[in-house]
Amino acid sequence: MWQVCMSVFRSASSTEETRYATHLSQQTGGHTIVDGKDIGSLSGKSLAKFRHSIGMIFQQFNLVSTKTVAQNVAFAMEIAGHSKEEIKRRVPELLSLVGLSDRADVYPSTLSGGQKQRVAIARAVANNPQILLCDEATSALDPETTNDVLQLLEVINIKFGITIVLITHEFDVVKKICHRVAVMNKGELVEIGDVFDVFTKPQHEFTKTLLSHTFDLDLPGRLTEDKSKPLVKIIYNGEKAENAIVSNVVKLYDVDVNILHGKIEYINDKPFGILIVQLIGKQDDIYNSLDYLSNNTYRTEVINERD
Repeated sequence: MWQVCMSVFRSASSTEETRYATHLSQQTGGHTIVDGKDIGSLSGKSLAKFRHSIGMIFQQFNLVSTKTVAQNVAFAMEIAGHSKEEIKRRVPELLSLVGLSDRADVYPSTLSGGQKQRVAIARAVANNPQILLCDEATSALDPETTNDVLQLLEVINIKFGITIVLITHEFDVVKKICHRVAVMNKGELVEIGDVFDVFTKPQHEFTKTLLSHTFDLDLPGRLTEDKSKPLVKIIYNGEKAENAIVSNVVKLYDVDVNILHGKIEYINDKPFGILIVQLIGKQDDIYNSLDYLSNNTYRTEVINERD
């Protein structure tokens, strides 16, 4: 199965990055490499062929209002030079795929936002692209419709083996569908890796800041300033997210554990838990507790460690 790649942009134009990826805009420096090809060197027929290998989905749908749903999907194939017979066969298949067979002859003005995006998806995959480029494809949709669209993209990824590149500011989208994530800040790529690894163990300060807001880990200053009572961030993953680690600490060691924050997220259906606790007790017992936590969780970090 092809991996779904995810890009997160902050303080940068995702639309401009999309235009670079399809060579609709020329960068002022560097190179744009897609599937091993420097697309800046392409022109004429070779550039047209390259663009046909990329399907695009936009935030605003960009459907032709004077064409029916079926005609909008067919339009992409007509531009690519497919025969009328191929278009007649392919369009019903695509509308069935996106669940709009019964809306083939209606116009976009009668559709909901989610239905319009489904038409846009059918149009984008009509020419069997190798890459599906989605520019903020769910940001204009409500949460339920967003989930429906993401499930459809997963089906397309699996069924057709199309690499999907999602450009978004929505971290819930990243966690739900993506396999790899690239984090960008002001046009600079600051971090890239497996989604689970980036979310659970970010390396760049910008990524750490973004994720701290996402997981809402801010604590009152009075707690972080008191270094006599260690604040410990415990990160669980996989099966360990469901183990009774904290109760074991209380049973094994003479310490009190105050739970200050707790949350379990699911990233690609893998449980990922964050727990912030305060340890109170004798120094030796606290050290032993920390050692136990370190050995039985994904990662343990003392937030207010002594200087």
